[in-house]
Amino acid sequence: MQDKSSTSSATPEPLPDSGSPRPAADAAVPPEQTPDPAQDGTVMPSLEEMLKAAELKAAEHHDAWLRAKAETENVRRRAQEDIGKAGKFAVEKFSGELLAVKDSLEAALANENQSAENLQAGVELTLRQLVAAFEKSGLTEINPLGEKFDPHKHQAISQIDAPDPTTEANTVLNVLQKGYALHGRVIRPALVMVSRAKA
Repeated sequence: MQDKSSTSSATPEPLPDSGSPRPAADAAVPPEQTPDPAQDGTVMPSLEEMLKAAELKAAEHHDAWLRAKAETENVRRRAQEDIGKAGKFAVEKFSGELLAVKDSLEAALANENQSAENLQAGVELTLRQLVAAFEKSGLTEINPLGEKFDPHKHQAISQIDAPDPTTEANTVLNVLQKGYALHGRVIRPALVMVSRAKA
């Protein structure tokens, strides 16, 4: 007869293995996968399409550059033409004013039977016409008689003693030839004689 205490103390048999290992508690969770563009509705263009789009954009920029270059060339050409015309026809208005002076001189010479008084009156009228043409064109007369000598407007050819002892030195006493200025720029200085410095 066996002892019951010996049978109850036997080691229990292990459970059969199910074949799948249990995951470790600290096992890494796999990272999330990148979403497929086809799944969210967006389609990435191919390299050929991107290249074609870049070529079209470059063609547009090149065409715009050619147009801007042509426009700049046209502006430069027109500016050169305007400068050339301005230089060629700068005296057009002044020439038109002088035509009346020439007509008056020709009319005076054509009249052979006129008296000296009529001839003088005609010359004076012609001179007034010429002065008016000068004024319209900005051509002013420089007649510095009695003024202080100015080397920018006058050209002294000699010095003489002043008849009045109170006259200051370098005062214009005689104008041999009037000068002229065009819009303030001297185109011909006046030829003058000035007073000599006092001893």
